[in-house]
Amino acid sequence: MLVAVLTYVGYGVLTLFGYLRDFMRQWKIEKCQNATEREEQKDFVPLYQDFENFYTRNLYMRIRDSWNRPICSVPGAKVDMMERVSHDYNWTFTYTGRVIKDIINMGSYNYLGFAQKAGTCQEAAAKVLSQYGAGVCSTRQEMGNLDKHEELEKLVARFLGVESAMAYGMGFATNSMNIPALVGKGCLILSDELNHASLVLGARLSGATIRIFKHNNMQSLEKLLKDAIVHGQPRTRRPWKKILILVEGIYSMEGSIVRLPEVIALKKKYKSYLYLDEAHSIGALGPSGRGVVDYFGLNPEDVDIMMGTFTKSFGAAGGYIGGKKELIDYLRTYSHSAVYATSMSPPVVEQIITSVKCIMGEDGTTVGKARVQQLAENTRYFRRRLKEMGFIIYGNEDSPVVPLMLYMPAKIGAFGREMLKRNIGVVVVGFPATPIIESRARFCLSAAHTKEMLDRVSVSSGLSFAHAFYKQIQQLFFCRLVQCLVHKLLNLMFKVL
Repeated sequence: MLVAVLTYVGYGVLTLFGYLRDFMRQWKIEKCQNATEREEQKDFVPLYQDFENFYTRNLYMRIRDSWNRPICSVPGAKVDMMERVSHDYNWTFTYTGRVIKDIINMGSYNYLGFAQKAGTCQEAAAKVLSQYGAGVCSTRQEMGNLDKHEELEKLVARFLGVESAMAYGMGFATNSMNIPALVGKGCLILSDELNHASLVLGARLSGATIRIFKHNNMQSLEKLLKDAIVHGQPRTRRPWKKILILVEGIYSMEGSIVRLPEVIALKKKYKSYLYLDEAHSIGALGPSGRGVVDYFGLNPEDVDIMMGTFTKSFGAAGGYIGGKKELIDYLRTYSHSAVYATSMSPPVVEQIITSVKCIMGEDGTTVGKARVQQLAENTRYFRRRLKEMGFIIYGNEDSPVVPLMLYMPAKIGAFGREMLKRNIGVVVVGFPATPIIESRARFCLSAAHTKEMLDRVSVSSGLSFAHAFYKQIQQLFFCRLVQCLVHKLLNLMFKVL
């Protein structure tokens, strides 16, 4: 209760002083640097939404330095980062020319450590680059269908344990462009309330009716399924053409794992279809790294549409959809992402092929299996360390996505800055990516992290959290705006004198 009250008070203080600063900008006491409509357009419908614009200039801008930090190395266990400074409170940034070396990378989705500049994957990709070049310059249906693409799709199908698979050049588009090909008007989509933006966009583009169930709540999902079957479509009461359930394997902001056995049981009971997004779980879960289906020991045939991305565990780019051959053949013809998008880059394809073979053990080594096991050990160890230190963390014990709750707004920027001072790169997350009072830091674990690195990160988290709490108290009682106001008034007095 105390944390909740302090969080609301913190946002209240920021909002109050935000309006005061807007008043100062209106009267030219403080320089206005945000985007505004021109004077001749003042009677038009505003281009910028009032709350979002207010939030951006008065809250987000205070901590903007915590995001978009430019790195200049491979996003492995450690990264190099270009140093930048701001002389106008984060409205603009200037690069100093200095590179901050060996920052422990806790922000990249490099779950199995395949994002590297040396090794078998890099060597294979470099060889394919010299043979095929960097780009294909065509779609799969025209002149862009390479033997490497077909090899990749057959390999992915075997890896997933499904009849067929299709690869796409962009993970986000794999969801947003394929869902409209699967459902349309007269169909019903039941979507988890915390699904990724790509799933939300795909559902909206489809034209199907969308209903939301509470996160990982099977009672909520079953109620919607019952109502859909009993009542049918609005007004006409006709049965729905299709009912499609959209879920994720690991939810990237919560670190929670889908209750897949129960979802499959409901899907079978009510004769609906299941679309499973394994962007974060493929490679990162299961004894053999085959995702959440492998984690629960389920039959892949029980999932109608298996979707995933190559951007995380495989250190590459793109996405895939796996399932029955009839489904994949249909998508090859009707999916916008398949028909209109340029084919995947050959070196990227080779990176995926090599990493998947490594995980499956088809490269003749046990390196892939060892990486999967190391990631699982790192995940449990790091979560245990944070809990022992008293942190509030979300998610499942086996999820490599570890959200550490900050709650209070002043902690967001302070925590990220303090961690960077200790040479640790971490992602801090606030509104609108999370509910406005559930700000957090998100750690993404990797098989490439050592125990020493994780110990250092956990200790630094404690020190940074303490400093961030001090900043929060400082915000509540000594707002920087007061200092700014006094400074402006003194400047005006000197000009008058």
